[in-house]
Amino acid sequence: MAWQPGPGTAAPLPQAYVWEALPPAPPEPRTNPSTPEKVALGKALFHDPRLSVNDQMSCASCHDIHRYGGGDGQQVASGFAGQQGTRNTPTVVNAAYQSVLFWDGRARSLEEQAKGPLVNPIEMGMPDHRTVANKVAAIPEYREAFALVFGGPAPVTIDHIAMAIAAYERTLITPNTPYDRFVRGDSSAMTEQQVRGMALFAEFGCVMCHRGPNFSDASLVGGATPFRAFPSLPATEYEARYHLTRDRGLAASSGHGGIWRIPSLRNVTRTAPYFHNGSVTTLPEAVRIMAQVQLGKPASNGDRADWRTTWSPVTHTTEARANHAISDAEVDDIVAFLRALEDEVRVDAPRAASAP
Repeated sequence: MAWQPGPGTAAPLPQAYVWEALPPAPPEPRTNPSTPEKVALGKALFHDPRLSVNDQMSCASCHDIHRYGGGDGQQVASGFAGQQGTRNTPTVVNAAYQSVLFWDGRARSLEEQAKGPLVNPIEMGMPDHRTVANKVAAIPEYREAFALVFGGPAPVTIDHIAMAIAAYERTLITPNTPYDRFVRGDSSAMTEQQVRGMALFAEFGCVMCHRGPNFSDASLVGGATPFRAFPSLPATEYEARYHLTRDRGLAASSGHGGIWRIPSLRNVTRTAPYFHNGSVTTLPEAVRIMAQVQLGKPASNGDRADWRTTWSPVTHTTEARANHAISDAEVDDIVAFLRALEDEVRVDAPRAASAP
């Protein structure tokens, strides 16, 4: 059943979280303007296993755009010769809206990110970027395509390879999800359950990290602080069960917890398994974990568990707070809302918007 606006819904409270639709095109750097020819070249490179040391691994090997929402469906990334990494493969879909890439945010642009896997000894395994460029330049059809797109006496360079791949990746976007249509005014695009989940998502505080139209504070659009501690609350049952702190990301030298780039939640229904180590296989469980380790909300259906009482021996005061726990019904509502963030990559993606 589609959601229907009720009395008073047209005028939200001034302090209420403001929901936004994803812009129809991501920002692009002025140094890498998109053209149809560049996008076509980037698409060819993205899907070409000849960019790897054994001619068997391409970017698309780990980033299946349609089957796994831009990931690979595995717990951790796989590379050439059966090697495995230590972290889950981030999705490439809507990565064009992110301000930092990789789980630890070490790349500041798609262009920078595209260079990494090519020479990673576990992933595509090429010895260095010069070897990558020489290998591509030895392929006649690529020499012609690079000359057309970039010109110059030696158009096949690692920078141009990365620029072409990045131009293609900026077309891998989903700005027309049920959520986007709903926010733009189509009240039939989301169900009542999805709207309940949307309200809970804001009320519980999920938007403190997964905010803005790309549902990530690490976004070029609506983002501000791209990194967060995870888990932020120590010593929960989930931390031990799912080994959440074996890899601490940017906090590798700290005694506890991790620091990670905030991922987007768009198409999260397609990108299981979840978290940096791919340890969680279902979305409802991921929601329960986030509720407890980030927001302090245990999973419980009991009425008493939904209240938290505290006593201050200093002030001799008590405090009781409602809606402390997260129930199964609330988990179901939030998961239903997250399904409204799902959509196929647009085939007719527009040109990216120039960055200011």
